[in-house]
Amino acid sequence: MAEDGGRRADEEERGPGAAHQVFAVMECLLEKLKVLNYEEEVLHRHNMKNLSRHYFVSSPYLAFNSGEQFYMFTIIAAWLINMAGRPFTEPQEYDEPNATVSNILSELRAFGVKVDFPPSKLKSGSGEHVCFVLDRLAEEALKRRGFSFKRPNYPTETTEEESVVEDNAELTLSKVEEEMIEEPDEDEENVMDLEALKLRSTHTEAEASSKPDEILESTVDAAEWNLEVERVLPQLKVTIRTDNKDWRIHVDQMHQHRDGIKSSLKEAKSYLDKLQEDIGKTLEKVSSREKYINNQLEHLIQDYRGAQAKLSEAKERYQQASGGVTERTRVLAEISEELEKVKQEMEEKGSSMSDGAPVVKIKQSLTKLKQEIVQMDVRIGVVEHTLLQAKLKEKSNMTRDMHATNIPEPAAGSFA
Repeated sequence: MAEDGGRRADEEERGPGAAHQVFAVMECLLEKLKVLNYEEEVLHRHNMKNLSRHYFVSSPYLAFNSGEQFYMFTIIAAWLINMAGRPFTEPQEYDEPNATVSNILSELRAFGVKVDFPPSKLKSGSGEHVCFVLDRLAEEALKRRGFSFKRPNYPTETTEEESVVEDNAELTLSKVEEEMIEEPDEDEENVMDLEALKLRSTHTEAEASSKPDEILESTVDAAEWNLEVERVLPQLKVTIRTDNKDWRIHVDQMHQHRDGIKSSLKEAKSYLDKLQEDIGKTLEKVSSREKYINNQLEHLIQDYRGAQAKLSEAKERYQQASGGVTERTRVLAEISEELEKVKQEMEEKGSSMSDGAPVVKIKQSLTKLKQEIVQMDVRIGVVEHTLLQAKLKEKSNMTRDMHATNIPEPAAGSFA
């Protein structure tokens, strides 16, 4: 609802024709795609149907398929980017939509187009922003190809004159007017004064009134009269060209349409009145039948309402009971968890008490310790033996040194 309100506010700011501008953009886009031969290079290659005039327009009055439109949008956008001279990998149907849209917008910005809307506007596959992106990409592709639309040259409108068979004996209204206009220029002396004509007409009327009344009898033969009429008749034929811009023709058409509407209304009014009567009778029958059914089913309705009230009470009690059960279930889960912990600790202690592995380890350690003690005793004995030998050797050396120092003394005494 917020998005609809924002969209309406934007349309009011831009003007009343903003909602229909996207239709014109889509039609121009379709013409540009046809110039680029998208039917052969895109639709036939992907086995797709042709686009309608308002395919990418987002409107509640048009049928749409957002997934199909988004895939078609990505395929055409990738093809246009490649046509514009920039390499772009063709997206697949199951690619990430956000990444695909971001890549397309980045390529559009690379062409120098200002993008002032979020990428999420393109994920629907239709709307004003989708038409804008494709239209700008199509323009870049046409620039790359060197094609540009030029202003149309409208031919000057010339009123086509009706072909009239040239016949010296046939007169047209325009010729009569031209002759009437040209006659005063050719012979100014024969200009007839209107006042003189009036005087002459009054004079002739006075003379005619002064004449006595007589029975006029024709002296012309009927056959000659008919021949003269047939001879002069082609010259009296006047052809008037019809102009479609004449207001009289429009007025006649309006009268004709009004008469047609009146006649059609007379015929349709009787059918509509009859239809109205039939609908009124049917509505009366439906209302009376509805009242009868309501009266017949009143006790069932009361029973149904009572059952509904009981059901609501039972549901309320059930909710209350289920709330207590839920709380007790939670407490039970906590107690069960604590019990599992205690059991695990007891199992660990019992296994440690009944397990003989520590005793075996102690015995193995004692045996190894005894072996090491024996080895140490042997090493101590070797070290003591070595030390004893060293002491004996040192003692023998000391005694030898002492004997060596004591031998010369007697000799020195004898010499003394």
